[in-house]
Parts: sequence; C-alpha cells; structure tokens
Amino acid sequence: MGFNSSSNAVMRLGLSSSQENPSVYAITLFVVLLCACIIIGHLLEKSRWLTESVIALIIGLVAGNIILFATGRRRSHVLVFNEKLFFVYLLPPIIFNAGFQVKKKQFFRNFLAIILYGVVGTLMSFLVVSLGSFLLFEKLGIDSLDLGDYLALGAAFSATGSVCTLQALNKEETPLLYSLVFGEDVVNDATSVVLFHVIQGFDLANITWANARQLVENFFGLFVTSTLLGVAVGLLSAYIIKKFYFGRHSTDREVALMILLAYFSYIFAEIIDLSGILTVFFCGILMSHYTWHNTAKNSRITSRHTFATISFIVESFIFLYVGVHALDTDNMIFVSNSSSTLLGTSAILLCLVLLGRAAFVFPLSFIANSFRKSENDKIGFKQQFVIWWAGIMRGAVSIALVFKKFTMSGHSRLEGDAIMITSTITVVLLTNVVGGLLTKPLIRLLLDSHRHVGSSMSSGLFTTRNLPLLSNGQHSDQSNRDNRQPP
Repeated sequence: MGFNSSSNAVMRLGLSSSQENPSVYAITLFVVLLCACIIIGHLLEKSRWLTESVIALIIGLVAGNIILFATGRRRSHVLVFNEKLFFVYLLPPIIFNAGFQVKKKQFFRNFLAIILYGVVGTLMSFLVVSLGSFLLFEKLGIDSLDLGDYLALGAAFSATGSVCTLQALNKEETPLLYSLVFGEDVVNDATSVVLFHVIQGFDLANITWANARQLVENFFGLFVTSTLLGVAVGLLSAYIIKKFYFGRHSTDREVALMILLAYFSYIFAEIIDLSGILTVFFCGILMSHYTWHNTAKNSRITSRHTFATISFIVESFIFLYVGVHALDTDNMIFVSNSSSTLLGTSAILLCLVLLGRAAFVFPLSFIANSFRKSENDKIGFKQQFVIWWAGIMRGAVSIALVFKKFTMSGHSRLEGDAIMITSTITVVLLTNVVGGLLTKPLIRLLLDSHRHVGSSMSSGLFTTRNLPLLSNGQHSDQSNRDNRQPP
C-alpha cells in the first residue's frame, strides 16, 4: 500500500503539460531536488572528486530513473523543455552575475587572451565541429540534416561549460588561470549564441562571397552594438542611483532597480535583435564598477549576495533538468533501433569537441604569450592544458541551442532530430560527470598553487593606467576596503 501511494505520487510528477496542475508537482519535485543538492553539496564540499554541478547531475539522473520506474517506463521527465523559458528567464541572471562578480582588473589585464579564446577560438571550434560532423555523419547513414543543421550544431557545440573547473579552481591561489577560464567561458557563450542567431537568419540556399562578407559584418556588428548597449544601460543605472540616492530611504528600492535595469538591458537587446547575453554581461561589469559604488552600504551587501544566490539556484536547476531529462522516453522511441548510430554520433561529437579545443587553445596561447613581457606572466603549458580541459565540458547553452534547432515545443519530430538531442545530452553528461570527477585531481596534479600566487597581475596589453574603467573608483575601493570591496 505504501509503495502504491508513493508510486502514484511520482506518477503525478510525470504528468504532461496538458494534465491537471502538472506545474505544481513539477515545481515541488525540483524544489526538493534543489534542497538535496544544497545539503549534499555542503556535506561533500571537501570531496576530492565531486563538484556541485556533478552532484546536481547525479541527483537528476537518480530522480529521472525513479520517475521512469514509477511510471512504468512511460515518462522520465516532468518538464518539457522550452527554449524561450531558458533564454528569457534562466540565462540572464547567470550571465549578469558573471559580469557583476568578475574581477575587473584581472579581466581587462588579460583581455587580449580572453578575446582570443572566447571569440577567435570559438569561431575555430565552430569550423572544426561543423565541418567534421558534415563529413562524418553521412558515413553513419544520417542524411536528414542540411547545411543549416550542421552549422547550428557547430555553433551549439562551440559553447563551453566550464562550471566544474571554475568550482575546482581557487581564484586567490590561481588568479591568472581563473580569470582566463572564467572570461573565456562567458565570452564564449555570448559568441556561440550570437553566431547561432546570425546563422539562423542567413540565407544558406544562396551563398556568395558578398553574402559571406555580410555574414561576417553582421556578426561583428552585432557583437559591438550589443556591448555598447550593455555599457549604456550600466552607466544609466549608475546615474539614476547616484542622482536619486534611493538608499537613504529604502535598500529594497535600490536593489530592485538594479535587478530591473539589468533585466531590461537583456530584454531590450533581444527585442531589437541584438545579443542579450553580451548586453547583460557588460551591463553587469559596469554596474559592479559604477552603480554598486553609488549604493548604500546595506544595498551593496544585499545586491552582491542576491545576484549570486539567484545565479546559483538557476545553475543548479539547469544541471538537475539535464540529469532528469537524460532518459527522455520520447527520444528513446526514435533512437531505440539506432543505438549504433547514436553511439557513433556521440563519439564523433565528443572527438570533434576535443579536437576543436586543441586546435585553438595551444596556438592562441602562443600568440597571447608573445604580447606578455614577463616570463612569470606567460601562460605555461600546464595552464594551457587546464584551459583546454575546462573547455571540453558542454553545458546548458549547448543543450538550449540544440533543443531550439532540433525540437518543436520541446519534442523531436524526426529520427535525425532525436539522435541529435540524445547525442547532445550524452556528450553533456559524459563531459560533465567524467570530466567533473577528474577535474579536482587533475588540477592538484598539474598546478602548484604557490607558484601562481605571484601571477595575480598579468601585464598583457592593458594596464590600469590606460583603462578609465579600472582607474575610476580605485580610491573608493582603497578607502572602503571592508565594505565597498567590489565583487
């Protein structure tokens, strides 16, 4: 009797969106799973192997298996993926917090290397994955994909997910490496999404040199204008906060206004067909440097922890969803008779990801090092290997872009589409679980933390003196170090 009631409860969690109150059961399940992630993550914080993202994936996998068993193998997930939900509500707080918490001095001192990895490297990885899948997938009998599908796949798998590595790195002990991995991760995601949207709006049936040049111009034009919009909204928020000084009456108003203006920058960019990711990222950087210093003391403390908390919850939710969705029965029906094709596709994509990373990390590191005057500031081979390793993991952006391309209303309609979805989830799980488990031991093996403490300030091409963004507000940082330390 006890088992039946428990089974019925789990079956209600597996209801489709057309049945009664499915969202209530789904939200209840994910709230419980999120609490479990936080508690287990805290208990295993000192683990040599597990990071929080890996724990969330494993918990999601266990929950998905329980639902699959309790529903008689009819359903394994409780939420149908909605790319609009992801891009409109889930992604903005993660990207904004990345910009808000970024160490600005490190970011701009290593700006050349970050742009090389995040923009040029992403384009090189895109070419490797697109061309490789185009040449190899046909040998597996996959003939339902067109050129646009291969290019979209290349853009999706160019988006890295370096969460596991960032959780394992200590930003105080390895500031240079942390800055490079963190900066590339954010710029890479923005570049991949911009590239994906540019490809979606490009007429691939009529490719000429003029059209190709227009594609390149559209890409860089979108990149620059999105960045400028984020800078403008960030400066506007600083002016409004300083002019009206809401904090003298209400901390809530200051924090609420910062949240709303940040979200406005993302939504407005999407409305006018710019990149919301780039816009909200640079809006976060400007807010942390200018707006944050104009708020009241309580607002500074509250905003910093509020943004970090929201980002943490959303990231955990996404990894939980990937784990729960891994055994999606809808896709399994399509690929049940094509297990060898699925295995081959997943292996090809994984190999192309590894090759694409190697194709640019080491050559571009050599170029970046040629601009670094001091030997202590150069990116060593072990550090390059960690950067390569960090980028082989794929995350939420890759899944979102693949779902957006190969599903309709969250469901696959063709066998080829189902294979792409299932292969993507397989690669994401494999790279995050296996890669995540090996990340901490690998970093301990390769990096001598004491050696990199002195590399906290990389010279590069950018210095504090020639960047107004960095020089402005430094006096404020020094005189208010305890309470006004920027995130």
